[in-house]
Amino acid sequence: MGEAVVHLTVNGQMQEAVVQPRMTLADYLRDHLHLTGTHLGCEHGVCGACTVLLDGNAVRSCLMFAVQADRSEVTTIEGIAPDDDLSVVQSALRDCHGLQCGFCTPGIVVSVTAFLAAHPDPTDEEIRVALSGNLCRCTGYQGIIKAVRHAAAAGQGGEPARRDDG
Repeated sequence: MGEAVVHLTVNGQMQEAVVQPRMTLADYLRDHLHLTGTHLGCEHGVCGACTVLLDGNAVRSCLMFAVQADRSEVTTIEGIAPDDDLSVVQSALRDCHGLQCGFCTPGIVVSVTAFLAAHPDPTDEEIRVALSGNLCRCTGYQGIIKAVRHAAAAGQGGEPARRDDG
């Protein structure tokens, strides 16, 4: 197979590259653009560590070829809060002890960012379903769920909602 030219907007910057058609979006982001916050875990789309936003939707970058993203807008963890500040979701994860080793954190931040954009006032059950595609071996998820509630409330300008602790 020959090479292909891809045009992407990544974290607000236009990118053009020649890639092999079989190169995954994750490998393109990590190896060509050096955006290593997009982590590779299972490389089967199960763990969610490689989640990025593609035209505003959370997708597994290990399951997509870079050529499939041609002419799309990609936001990685590095582009979630581009001004060297923390996003509402990142702050909530820090404040609510929703992270430990940090390997899954970029994928969770990106997934939760997309989720809250579509569901600004989620129930705990909706949060659990939204997080079901992101595996974390360290936290036990309670801090993450609390952080999503906190981020949802902060996004509305209010105090964190307390629906339940489970």
